[in-house]
Amino acid sequence: MQADSLSAARQAFVVHPVREVSGEVRVPGDKSISHRTALLSALAEGSSTVKGFLLGDDCLATASALRSLGVGVDVEGGDLRVQGVGLDGLRPPDGPLDLGNSGTGMRLLAGVLASQPFASELTGDESLRSRPMERVANPLRAMGADVETRSGTAPIRISGRYPLKALDYTLPVASAQLKSALLLAGLRARGRTIIRSPGRSRDHTERLLRSMGVAVESRLDEVVSVRAPGRLKPIDTEIPGDFSSAAFFLVAGLLAAPRGLLIRNVGVNPTRSGLLSIVEAMGGRIETRARRILGGEPVADIFVSRSELRGIEVPPDWVPLAIDEFPVLFVAAACARGTTVIRGAEELRYKESDRIGVMAAGLRALGADVVENADGLVIEGGKLQGGRLDAQGDHRIAMAFAIAGTAAREPIEILGTEQVSTSFPDFGRIAAGCGLGIETTTVGGDG
Repeated sequence: MQADSLSAARQAFVVHPVREVSGEVRVPGDKSISHRTALLSALAEGSSTVKGFLLGDDCLATASALRSLGVGVDVEGGDLRVQGVGLDGLRPPDGPLDLGNSGTGMRLLAGVLASQPFASELTGDESLRSRPMERVANPLRAMGADVETRSGTAPIRISGRYPLKALDYTLPVASAQLKSALLLAGLRARGRTIIRSPGRSRDHTERLLRSMGVAVESRLDEVVSVRAPGRLKPIDTEIPGDFSSAAFFLVAGLLAAPRGLLIRNVGVNPTRSGLLSIVEAMGGRIETRARRILGGEPVADIFVSRSELRGIEVPPDWVPLAIDEFPVLFVAAACARGTTVIRGAEELRYKESDRIGVMAAGLRALGADVVENADGLVIEGGKLQGGRLDAQGDHRIAMAFAIAGTAAREPIEILGTEQVSTSFPDFGRIAAGCGLGIETTTVGGDG
């Protein structure tokens, strides 16, 4: 950790060891689906109503950007109401669209704006402006849009073109954000837009498009395609609980719930819930109950109990299906018996932080034996100690180390927790409800 990273007063979690977590929890609405539902509802003709919209900073930034584009968006108590303007009804914004810390919002909006007959600019906070954007800019250029980045990162300046040219494009990595951006661009392109992926990724966009009357074709070899529709139908739907948020409590239960912990109403889309397969292979005791369909998405209640976890080598084809859950999986691996090997996860280096490097440093600060590789970690399980570490402003890393407190021998102090509200604004309250000992404080560099 660099010395100057602790120099200023910062928000922190102090996590105290606990004997047990128990009871039941409900996690907020799915972040990925919330973004996509807001964007596609804006392009529909008519009024859409959505229950369970995530009131996190990232999704609210997307809602704000849509208002700046002339869309009527009302968010109240988790209910989202959107007065869609149709595929050609967006209007030029008065200034740059600030997406805060939201990479999903930025990349998906780039796909939408690439076909609009006006100029726009997408920007965000310091973290977002450091993340790579050429992966989305390059194929949008190939479709005919004029897209500029600043040395490969945001701000992104777009001079849209209508109609775009459809393309047949092979993704460099299995990325739901990139796939979705190109599908959104394909809604206003001449011809069939075809996207080929080297592996599975989330299919929330495809499901939503179908529910709005768009003929999306997909094949088992991870090829998806779309033609420009005449219109999108408005929707009345409900968003399930976010699996990525549930993952923190799932691991807490594996580490410290001898009587079990029930997590209700969780989205278990198979392109999203790869963590279930991984922790079950590690010996995790998990039951999925009351499986059902909610808003076109598979949903279940998840019951998890304290388990004797063992290290495994994670199959590379499981990695894209659990990419956002790896921070908390690394914590589970550090508490397991034996060695866990994760490869093929280099995409983690391009998230809100370098999640491979930051997690390795944090686990070592807690006494774990970790080997860092370019595309993953090798973690020797054992007992975690207490200590002080830095989440580097990454919300998922902050929450992952908060869960580590269930198994650590001494308290853990986690600096850089300000961004937890981007995806899980009620994390502290919900965590306390099932027995986790987390306090939020402000600390300075001298400790």
